[in-house]
Amino acid sequence: MKIKDLSFRKFISAEKIEAKVKEVANQIREDYRDKTPLFLPILNGSFIFAADLVRHVELPCRVSFVKHSSYQGTASTGQLKTLIGLNESIFNQDIIIVEDIMDTGLTLSKVVEELRSLGTRSVEIATFIRKSAAREHAVQPKYVGFDIDDEFVLGYGLDYEGLGRNLKDIYKAAH
Repeated sequence: MKIKDLSFRKFISAEKIEAKVKEVANQIREDYRDKTPLFLPILNGSFIFAADLVRHVELPCRVSFVKHSSYQGTASTGQLKTLIGLNESIFNQDIIIVEDIMDTGLTLSKVVEELRSLGTRSVEIATFIRKSAAREHAVQPKYVGFDIDDEFVLGYGLDYEGLGRNLKDIYKAAH
């Protein structure tokens, strides 16, 4: 498949994705059995993962979307420009950040730090994909869908310059 100037091939099937999302949801349901977590999906890429995840968690929970920006083209800048859309108090709340992909973990480290400074009870991360570089940093997600090498991927919410988010499978750039 070709999108813009890059060719992609299927990497992770929709069936494997669905099974993994259910597995992560089951872990969260166990860990938050007596709590009412606030899911904070980070837009734009996590919207599909977040929707599937919260439907399978089957716990009382709230969802509030936030957005930050650290991407340009195919590379993360590592700079947290802003966290927008957080319009409710998160003081003394159990927060689960929902991320589509962790490339380096640098931006997410800043998001976690910002949220903790607002008096949250707990802050955990659920990421759909974690790249190898992200496994080297201090902030680690408690919930991980797939660990991959340094591949450029799209589909299931992930995009290439806005395209490909609607694909049911994950595709990786062919070299």
